[in-house]
Amino acid sequence: MNLSERLAAAKQSEAKHREPTEHPKAASAPPSGVADQLPAPALDTSTKAEQQQRTDSAARPTDALSTLKTEARKQLFARLGSRLSDTSMSEAQLHELVRKELTQLVQASETPLKSDERRRLIREVTDDVLGYGPLQNLLDDDSVTEIMVNGPDNVYVEREGRLTRADVHFASEEHLRRVIERIVGRVGRRIDESSPLVDARLEDGSRVNAIIPPLAFSGSTLTIRKFGKVPLTVDDLVAKDSLSPQMVQLLQACVQAKLNVLVSGGTGTGKTTLLNVLSSFIPSDERIVTIEDAVELQLQQEHVVRLEARPRNIEGRGEVTIRDLVRNSLRMRPDRIIVGEVRGGESLDMLQAMNTGHEGSLSTLHANTPRDAISRLETMVLMAGMELPLKAIREQISSAIDVIVHLTRLRDGTRRVTHVTEVQGMEGEIITLQDAFAFDYHAGVDPSGHFLGTTKSTGVRPQFTERILEQGIELPHEVFDTTDFRVRR
Repeated sequence: MNLSERLAAAKQSEAKHREPTEHPKAASAPPSGVADQLPAPALDTSTKAEQQQRTDSAARPTDALSTLKTEARKQLFARLGSRLSDTSMSEAQLHELVRKELTQLVQASETPLKSDERRRLIREVTDDVLGYGPLQNLLDDDSVTEIMVNGPDNVYVEREGRLTRADVHFASEEHLRRVIERIVGRVGRRIDESSPLVDARLEDGSRVNAIIPPLAFSGSTLTIRKFGKVPLTVDDLVAKDSLSPQMVQLLQACVQAKLNVLVSGGTGTGKTTLLNVLSSFIPSDERIVTIEDAVELQLQQEHVVRLEARPRNIEGRGEVTIRDLVRNSLRMRPDRIIVGEVRGGESLDMLQAMNTGHEGSLSTLHANTPRDAISRLETMVLMAGMELPLKAIREQISSAIDVIVHLTRLRDGTRRVTHVTEVQGMEGEIITLQDAFAFDYHAGVDPSGHFLGTTKSTGVRPQFTERILEQGIELPHEVFDTTDFRVRR
């Protein structure tokens, strides 16, 4: 049964519901005097029936629209089939084809639709077929920073650092899987039972992670970390209290003086955003090479070479790792090397690059504190399989890394730079660290739970400021002002 036949059957069923229902004995009038003796509840029952009939009639158009949407989606896939994934067609041509076919289906349905209902139907079905279905409105909402799909019926979003449940759902597990496959397919990745997890990205650089059954027991799971349409600037971070103007001055001087900077923090603390901001301080006449698992950085300079790792293909071949790209980048005459995130053996190659003439490199890693960042870096160097002694690894780290900028997502949902830490060198077999800026937790919280403290100078002037001054970069003394600040020990 095609779409027109199903809708005709639905209209016949609707017409039957509208026919008045009469009791057989109600066709003739009751005898004289009996009408006065009829019980009053009979009139009340009739009224309730009419109210229920009106309620059903009011709800029925919504059901019909939902049915039409489902049938239109099925028939579009049946009509277009493989043409929906035809790479020879541009996005504009594909959208035009879908709209044309969809308009014909709606006209053939003979279902009366208002103009706004018709537009809504075409938009929603187009989103389902070519876009991201129920997620499209969330992706268009600038207030949403992260989308988490835990199966077809559970969708959560993050706004201003807080998680709430979204009032959207997928039609089925198959519907959700189709959206996931569309996302990963556009960046040349794949996801299926043999490869049930994948990292990908959207066209705007938003980070995507998907994992499907059998690994995801509760249904296919999709996580999207959105990137704003307009990259955040340093002024935006200062306005959000993530950075102070004094820290901005210091970090700008560090980048311009070609110090090696490591950005650390937990998941979702804003490491990539801060890396974007730090990269904006790089002079425009330098050659920058970026290396990432999935391209996310949004650098504003013109002379940028963007490299992206590649997973193995279905035959288990063709993998190109971050480590391969770091090694190759050294032959590309870079002025700066920016590694989106170090996770393994590539950390050794990055440290060697920093120690052999490639100063001014930037990278991020996951850690809970600046000290933990050093420990993680040691562990990742050991993952390179070189069997180096621990002291040699620590000497490499202490001579390569100059500054650690640590981010924390506080309980109130805000993301703050809580430490700007100098790596001073080795003292015995221990790497010595010194905070130049630290967050004042002693200030407490206000009645709404918002932290009152700020990140200010500890009063200790870092040793690397001498390198900054040697290169003719001015650094005002006010940067290290300790007015009304207490350091937690």
